[in-house]
Amino acid sequence: MFSFAPMKKLTLCLGLVAGMVSVLLAQTDEKARLILAEVSKKYRSYDVIKTEFSYTLDNPQAKIKETQTGTLYSKTKLNKFKVILKAQELISDGKNQWTYLKADKEVQLSEVDNSADALNPAKLFTIYEKGFKYLFIGDTKSAAGRLVHNIELTPLDAKRTFFKVKLQIDKATKNISQAVIFDKNGNRYTYTIKSFNSALKVADNFFVFDSKKYPGVELVDLR
Repeated sequence: MFSFAPMKKLTLCLGLVAGMVSVLLAQTDEKARLILAEVSKKYRSYDVIKTEFSYTLDNPQAKIKETQTGTLYSKTKLNKFKVILKAQELISDGKNQWTYLKADKEVQLSEVDNSADALNPAKLFTIYEKGFKYLFIGDTKSAAGRLVHNIELTPLDAKRTFFKVKLQIDKATKNISQAVIFDKNGNRYTYTIKSFNSALKVADNFFVFDSKKYPGVELVDLR
Protein backbone atom coordinates (compact mmCIF):
# COMPACT_ATOMS: atom_id res chain seq x y z
CA MET A 1 0.00 0.00 0.00
CA PHE A 2 1.29 3.42 -0.59
CA SER A 3 1.38 5.53 2.52
CA PHE A 4 2.20 9.18 2.93
CA ALA A 5 4.14 8.95 6.17
CA PRO A 6 4.95 11.74 8.67
CA MET A 7 6.38 14.66 6.87
CA LYS A 8 10.18 14.36 6.67
CA LYS A 9 10.61 10.88 5.23
CA LEU A 10 7.45 10.00 3.43
CA THR A 11 7.64 6.57 1.96
CA LEU A 12 5.59 4.89 -0.69
CA CYS A 13 4.21 1.70 0.69
CA LEU A 14 0.75 0.53 0.01
CA GLY A 15 0.46 -2.53 2.35
CA LEU A 16 -2.75 -4.51 3.21
CA VAL A 17 -4.44 -7.26 5.80
CA ALA A 18 -5.85 -10.71 7.70
CA GLY A 19 -9.34 -9.71 9.11
CA MET A 20 -12.67 -11.14 10.10
CA VAL A 21 -13.07 -14.90 10.43
CA SER A 22 -16.20 -14.89 8.30
CA VAL A 23 -14.32 -13.19 5.48
CA LEU A 24 -11.31 -15.47 5.79
CA LEU A 25 -13.54 -18.51 5.47
CA ALA A 26 -15.65 -17.12 2.65
CA GLN A 27 -15.17 -18.26 -0.90
CA THR A 28 -14.98 -15.74 -3.70
CA ASP A 29 -18.41 -14.15 -3.95
CA GLU A 30 -20.03 -14.23 -7.41
CA LYS A 31 -21.79 -10.89 -6.98
CA ALA A 32 -18.53 -9.27 -5.88
CA ARG A 33 -16.71 -10.87 -8.81
CA LEU A 34 -19.21 -9.47 -11.32
CA ILE A 35 -19.04 -5.98 -9.82
CA LEU A 36 -15.23 -5.96 -9.82
CA ALA A 37 -15.16 -7.28 -13.39
CA GLU A 38 -17.19 -4.23 -14.46
CA VAL A 39 -14.82 -1.93 -12.56
CA SER A 40 -11.76 -3.52 -14.21
CA LYS A 41 -13.28 -3.25 -17.67
CA LYS A 42 -13.90 0.44 -17.14
CA TYR A 43 -10.45 1.27 -15.72
CA ARG A 44 -8.70 -0.70 -18.44
CA SER A 45 -10.45 1.48 -21.02
CA TYR A 46 -8.85 4.66 -19.65
CA ASP A 47 -5.51 6.01 -20.85
CA VAL A 48 -4.84 8.48 -18.04
CA ILE A 49 -6.92 9.30 -15.00
CA LYS A 50 -6.73 12.29 -12.67
CA THR A 51 -8.21 12.18 -9.19
CA GLU A 52 -8.38 14.58 -6.29
CA PHE A 53 -8.24 12.56 -3.08
CA SER A 54 -7.91 12.66 0.69
CA TYR A 55 -5.71 10.25 2.60
CA THR A 56 -6.05 9.48 6.31
CA LEU A 57 -3.70 7.42 8.47
CA ASP A 58 -5.51 6.29 11.63
CA ASN A 59 -4.08 4.23 14.50
CA PRO A 60 -6.34 4.56 17.58
CA GLN A 61 -3.99 2.53 19.78
CA ALA A 62 -1.05 4.84 19.03
CA LYS A 63 -3.34 7.89 19.09
CA ILE A 64 -2.32 8.85 15.56
CA LYS A 65 -4.68 10.41 13.05
CA GLU A 66 -3.32 12.41 10.11
CA THR A 67 -5.09 13.57 6.97
CA GLN A 68 -3.65 14.93 3.73
CA THR A 69 -5.16 15.87 0.40
CA GLY A 70 -3.58 15.58 -3.01
CA THR A 71 -3.85 14.94 -6.72
CA LEU A 72 -3.06 11.67 -8.47
CA TYR A 73 -2.34 11.23 -12.17
CA SER A 74 -2.14 7.59 -13.21
CA LYS A 75 -1.36 5.77 -16.44
CA THR A 76 -2.45 2.43 -15.11
CA LYS A 77 -1.62 0.27 -18.13
CA LEU A 78 2.04 1.34 -18.00
CA ASN A 79 2.36 1.53 -14.21
CA LYS A 80 3.13 5.27 -14.36
CA PHE A 81 1.95 7.83 -11.84
CA LYS A 82 2.41 11.27 -10.29
CA VAL A 83 1.15 12.19 -6.84
CA ILE A 84 1.19 15.84 -5.80
CA LEU A 85 0.91 16.64 -2.09
CA LYS A 86 1.59 19.76 -0.06
CA ALA A 87 4.97 18.56 1.19
CA GLN A 88 6.09 16.17 -1.51
CA GLU A 89 5.66 14.77 -4.98
CA LEU A 90 5.92 11.12 -6.01
CA ILE A 91 6.68 10.44 -9.67
CA SER A 92 7.26 7.15 -11.49
CA ASP A 93 7.84 6.16 -15.11
CA GLY A 94 7.16 2.51 -14.27
CA LYS A 95 10.81 1.64 -13.60
CA ASN A 96 12.14 4.50 -11.50
CA GLN A 97 10.51 6.46 -8.70
CA TRP A 98 11.36 10.00 -7.65
CA THR A 99 10.32 11.25 -4.19
CA TYR A 100 10.62 15.02 -4.08
CA LEU A 101 10.74 16.44 -0.54
CA LYS A 102 9.88 20.08 -1.02
CA ALA A 103 11.06 21.50 2.32
CA ASP A 104 14.42 19.74 2.02
CA LYS A 105 14.89 20.64 -1.65
CA GLU A 106 15.84 17.03 -2.21
CA VAL A 107 14.63 14.33 -4.58
CA GLN A 108 15.33 10.68 -3.87
CA LEU A 109 15.62 8.35 -6.85
CA SER A 110 14.91 4.64 -6.36
CA GLU A 111 13.77 1.65 -8.35
CA VAL A 112 10.07 0.85 -8.34
CA ASP A 113 9.24 -1.81 -5.77
CA ASN A 114 7.47 -4.67 -7.57
CA SER A 115 7.31 -6.99 -4.56
CA ALA A 116 4.02 -8.60 -3.53
CA ASP A 117 3.49 -6.17 -0.65
CA ALA A 118 4.19 -3.05 -2.68
CA LEU A 119 1.15 -1.32 -4.06
CA ASN A 120 1.92 1.89 -5.85
CA PRO A 121 -0.69 4.53 -6.71
CA ALA A 122 -1.00 3.29 -10.30
CA LYS A 123 -2.32 0.01 -8.91
CA LEU A 124 -4.75 1.47 -6.41
CA PHE A 125 -7.73 1.14 -8.74
CA THR A 126 -6.96 -2.46 -9.71
CA ILE A 127 -5.73 -3.71 -6.34
CA TYR A 128 -8.26 -6.55 -6.26
CA GLU A 129 -7.32 -8.21 -9.56
CA LYS A 130 -4.71 -10.66 -8.21
CA GLY A 131 -4.19 -12.50 -4.94
CA PHE A 132 -7.49 -11.82 -3.16
CA LYS A 133 -10.75 -13.39 -2.13
CA TYR A 134 -13.62 -10.93 -2.21
CA LEU A 135 -17.00 -10.71 -0.58
CA PHE A 136 -19.99 -8.47 -1.35
CA ILE A 137 -21.31 -7.09 1.95
CA GLY A 138 -24.17 -4.90 0.74
CA ASP A 139 -25.16 -1.54 -0.70
CA THR A 140 -25.14 1.64 1.37
CA LYS A 141 -25.01 5.39 0.87
CA SER A 142 -21.60 7.04 0.98
CA ALA A 143 -20.80 10.16 3.02
CA ALA A 144 -21.48 12.10 -0.19
CA GLY A 145 -24.96 10.56 -0.46
CA ARG A 146 -24.12 8.27 -3.40
CA LEU A 147 -25.30 4.66 -3.56
CA VAL A 148 -22.22 2.39 -3.30
CA HIS A 149 -21.40 -1.30 -3.40
CA ASN A 150 -19.31 -2.46 -0.41
CA ILE A 151 -16.79 -5.24 -1.01
CA GLU A 152 -14.21 -6.74 1.36
CA LEU A 153 -10.95 -8.18 0.08
CA THR A 154 -8.81 -10.74 1.89
CA PRO A 155 -5.32 -11.60 0.59
CA LEU A 156 -4.69 -15.23 -0.25
CA ASP A 157 -1.15 -14.93 1.12
CA ALA A 158 -1.35 -14.66 4.92
CA LYS A 159 2.23 -13.36 5.04
CA ARG A 160 1.30 -10.05 3.48
CA THR A 161 1.57 -6.98 5.71
CA PHE A 162 -2.16 -6.23 5.57
CA PHE A 163 -5.14 -8.39 6.37
CA LYS A 164 -8.16 -6.64 4.88
CA VAL A 165 -9.21 -4.06 2.31
CA LYS A 166 -12.66 -2.48 2.11
CA LEU A 167 -13.77 -0.96 -1.17
CA GLN A 168 -16.68 1.33 -1.91
CA ILE A 169 -17.70 1.34 -5.57
CA ASP A 170 -20.08 3.94 -6.93
CA LYS A 171 -23.06 1.97 -8.24
CA ALA A 172 -23.79 4.43 -11.08
CA THR A 173 -20.28 5.19 -12.37
CA LYS A 174 -18.56 1.87 -11.49
CA ASN A 175 -15.60 3.85 -10.13
CA ILE A 176 -13.92 3.13 -6.79
CA SER A 177 -14.86 5.95 -4.45
CA GLN A 178 -13.03 4.78 -1.34
CA ALA A 179 -10.44 2.18 -0.27
CA VAL A 180 -9.68 1.39 3.36
CA ILE A 181 -6.59 -0.72 4.02
CA PHE A 182 -5.98 -2.46 7.36
CA ASP A 183 -2.42 -3.52 8.21
CA LYS A 184 -1.13 -5.83 10.91
CA ASN A 185 0.43 -2.98 12.90
CA GLY A 186 -2.97 -1.51 13.70
CA ASN A 187 -2.83 1.18 11.01
CA ARG A 188 -5.86 1.99 8.91
CA TYR A 189 -5.30 3.87 5.65
CA THR A 190 -8.34 5.51 4.05
CA TYR A 191 -8.21 6.86 0.49
CA THR A 192 -11.30 8.81 -0.51
CA ILE A 193 -11.73 9.94 -4.12
CA LYS A 194 -13.10 13.48 -4.27
CA SER A 195 -13.18 13.89 -8.06
CA PHE A 196 -12.39 11.75 -11.10
CA ASN A 197 -11.39 12.77 -14.63
CA SER A 198 -10.55 10.35 -17.43
CA ALA A 199 -10.90 12.82 -20.33
CA LEU A 200 -7.35 14.11 -20.48
CA LYS A 201 -4.12 13.40 -22.32
CA VAL A 202 -0.59 13.83 -20.99
CA ALA A 203 2.81 13.10 -22.54
CA ASP A 204 4.92 10.25 -21.16
CA ASN A 205 7.56 12.70 -19.91
CA PHE A 206 4.95 14.01 -17.48
CA PHE A 207 5.81 10.91 -15.41
CA VAL A 208 9.54 11.68 -15.24
CA PHE A 209 11.22 14.07 -12.80
CA ASP A 210 12.63 16.95 -14.85
CA SER A 211 15.49 18.51 -12.85
CA LYS A 212 15.42 21.61 -15.09
CA LYS A 213 12.06 22.54 -13.60
CA TYR A 214 13.41 22.24 -10.05
CA PRO A 215 16.53 24.44 -9.82
CA GLY A 216 18.53 24.02 -6.63
CA VAL A 217 17.06 20.61 -5.79
CA GLU A 218 19.62 17.95 -4.83
CA LEU A 219 19.27 14.49 -6.42
CA VAL A 220 20.05 11.54 -4.13
CA ASP A 221 20.39 8.30 -6.11
CA LEU A 222 19.38 5.34 -3.95
CA ARG A 223 19.44 2.71 -6.68
